[in-house]
Amino acid sequence: MWVSVSATTRAARPGEVDGEDYVFLTPAEFSQRIESGDFLEWAEVHGNRYGTLRSSVEDRLAEGRDVILEIDPQGALQVKDLMPEAVLVFIIAPSMDELERRIRKRGAETDEQVRTRLATAVGELELVGTYDHVVENDDVSRATDELVDIIGSLHSTEGQS
Repeated sequence: MWVSVSATTRAARPGEVDGEDYVFLTPAEFSQRIESGDFLEWAEVHGNRYGTLRSSVEDRLAEGRDVILEIDPQGALQVKDLMPEAVLVFIIAPSMDELERRIRKRGAETDEQVRTRLATAVGELELVGTYDHVVENDDVSRATDELVDIIGSLHSTEGQS
């Protein structure tokens, strides 16, 4: 299994490492990669662009590995259009209050940015029905177990008619 590292035009936060947390690109580099068709999916979110590099995903799939993309709904729906076999899992906070608490705890956004993120989350919740599974992240261990069970169930049904 491999977890994809997204590319972004946003500045690195303290402690983030290029190539590990994100692939940090300038807006010009990102635009050039869009024009070259390098992205499997990409979207503008909160004034920055984020995307998944196609070659990274295709290389891992060719190796027979499962690939996990941690992406927003705009990107997820693009991936599902290109790869109908993709399984979409929506990770949801237990409440908007808890989501706000988690965003503020990071300490990386201004009050205005927090409000924008919460407004975006409300819109994203409307897309829950387009996902194959929904996992409530109320407890990290429990949510992780549920995600592992979903992945395991996909493997147990492979090859069945």
